[in-house]
Amino acid sequence: MPMTDPLGDMLTRIRNGQQARKDSILTPASKLRSHVLDVLQREGYIRGYTEEELAGQKGLRIELKYFEGQPAIQHLARVSKPGRRVYSGARELPRIRNGLGITIVSTPRGVLSDAEARDQNVGGEVLAEVF
Repeated sequence: MPMTDPLGDMLTRIRNGQQARKDSILTPASKLRSHVLDVLQREGYIRGYTEEELAGQKGLRIELKYFEGQPAIQHLARVSKPGRRVYSGARELPRIRNGLGITIVSTPRGVLSDAEARDQNVGGEVLAEVF
């Protein structure tokens, strides 16, 4: 059965892995997932990720990050879903926790955090929010 929301699946795997206090988790690979993980790594929410072979297909091993026993990601939610896409201009990008969190945005210049998108003055599809 095909998956309707692969990005939502990856975010759920990250949430479940941190709740279970796992060091790393596995998820199927895709370009969008890799770009979102790049943003999470740049912003310091995960330690990193590597590509692996999963039952004959490419997969991603995501190294989760903890700080003093607590997960680095307190909240991770999908904003734009397959049934309801959410778009925002550069000036209207939402601020999460008054700037303490980030919004991940898919723009014509690639997948960026909200701060990077504002600096480059581009808007796009709001994929997820993290804090």
